[in-house]
Amino acid sequence: MNIFIAGLSNSITDADLLDLFGEYGEINSAKVIMDRDTRRSKGYGFVEMNDDASGQKAIDELNGAEYDGKQIFVSVARPRAEGPRQNNGGGFNRNRNNDRYNR
Repeated sequence: MNIFIAGLSNSITDADLLDLFGEYGEINSAKVIMDRDTRRSKGYGFVEMNDDASGQKAIDELNGAEYDGKQIFVSVARPRAEGPRQNNGGGFNRNRNNDRYNR
């Protein structure tokens, strides 16, 4: 079972998630998502547990709990949307059909 955790403080590490969720069962992986530029936590992460029943128990007991001074939100992770990543603008497009760019 893949579990999503939101509301994490900036000081939480992968090892902290392993400790927290390890009380509920065997863990395959634990990852706090970090910002590429600042190398700081984005405030959320994922834990993958071997057993669905253990994972559901962790969700039930930890959702809304306080951890490291913040309220965390825990749920089943939704699968990533398929398809290409969207670029939300920016950049310079040299292939425009605009005389201003084709001189």
